[in-house]
Amino acid sequence: MPTNILMPALSPTMEKGNLAKWLKKEGDTIKSGDIIAEIETDKATMEVEAVDEGILAKIVVPEGTADVAVNEIIGVIAGEGEDAKAAAAPAKAEVPKAAEAPKAEAPKAAPAAAAPAAPAAAPAASSGERPFASPLARRLAKEAGLDLSKVQGSGPHGRIVEKDIEAAKTGGGAKAAPAAAPGATPATAPKPAAAPLAAGPSDEQVKKLFAPDSYEEVPHDGMRKTIARRLLEAKQTVPHFYVTVDCELDALLKLRGELNAAAPEKDGKPAYKLSVNDMVIKALALALKAVPDANVSWTESAMLKHKHADVGVAVSIPGGLITPIIRDACHKSLSQISNEMKDMAARAKARKLKPEEYQGGTTAVSNLGMFGVKDFAAIVNPPHATILAVGAGEQRAVVKGGQLAVATVMSVTLSTDHRAVDGALGAELLAAFKGYIEKPMAMLV
Repeated sequence: MPTNILMPALSPTMEKGNLAKWLKKEGDTIKSGDIIAEIETDKATMEVEAVDEGILAKIVVPEGTADVAVNEIIGVIAGEGEDAKAAAAPAKAEVPKAAEAPKAEAPKAAPAAAAPAAPAAAPAASSGERPFASPLARRLAKEAGLDLSKVQGSGPHGRIVEKDIEAAKTGGGAKAAPAAAPGATPATAPKPAAAPLAAGPSDEQVKKLFAPDSYEEVPHDGMRKTIARRLLEAKQTVPHFYVTVDCELDALLKLRGELNAAAPEKDGKPAYKLSVNDMVIKALALALKAVPDANVSWTESAMLKHKHADVGVAVSIPGGLITPIIRDACHKSLSQISNEMKDMAARAKARKLKPEEYQGGTTAVSNLGMFGVKDFAAIVNPPHATILAVGAGEQRAVVKGGQLAVATVMSVTLSTDHRAVDGALGAELLAAFKGYIEKPMAMLV
């Protein structure tokens, strides 16, 4: 029987994506695990892995197609022994029979408007939804004959990963799927219409303020729309509180120079090259470990107190920004943080990050010091409760022991979600951060 290739959900919040490229042609033989296509989301370009074997009988959605809905059929695979041409032929959509109504008839009423039919491309699943699992997990589950809907995911956002399949094989990861009520048919509640980004003048009203030949109209891409929606939502729904402190950098710059000079050679190059930002990441992670009440996320029902300090770092990429995450940064060495950050920043700019590498985290760092910015306030990005805005290190006049002196000083501003981190707690966190920056040897022990 032909197998449909569906537009995958690369993250729990993904609804649409762009089919950037097909890596297989019609007629090509496909093996389980082969990379068959590339999908672009608003943040990254991801590879689609085949979970079935056979021949690519038909490409339904051509490469370059934008806004392809999750679970839409993008291709068809003919199984072993099947006629590829026959598999590629469009099949008639079967209309499922409605469950029989009870014998008692309801009073006759005027005919109601029929609900719109679901798109033919939306696949029916016994659980009502396609399980959120990695391609490798899907392949292993198929080989083991496991029902993914009964496997508990332990990956980011409940994603089913390889270790969950291994646990399920031994009976440790299975989860009974809730039974549907007799005669009930799975239904999905209609999604509410998206609210406008902001109340204000319409597009046409804004355009009338300028001469037609005085501007160029550049349509928003998916990334810019997502950034606009999330930041507007954060600023409107998160009560922000700001705390600023000045940190002296001279001891940190001295230690950084000594560590870089002592870096061993690897393949003819230094094994690492620390930046000030690498040391900022480490200092913030250690500060969260020292002040665990600030390492939290707000939910309406409870405060989530995190066991690890996972620090997101804002990276500018064409058309927007993304925040790759240094996981458990407080327990990593400065050289590990530095090399990991360089690798993820490069892959972020190439849109090659995996969703689990930029989703989640417990806090974030936004550094504009390299642009000469003295200080600024960043917007908290939920589920984070804090974000640290880092300015440039510059020589300033300071008073030490009643005497005027010159020191390299960096201003940092901590933005907090005031529901989760109060002013005093934010100040305590910033004081701990300042302590690690001004006495950086503490980061090495």
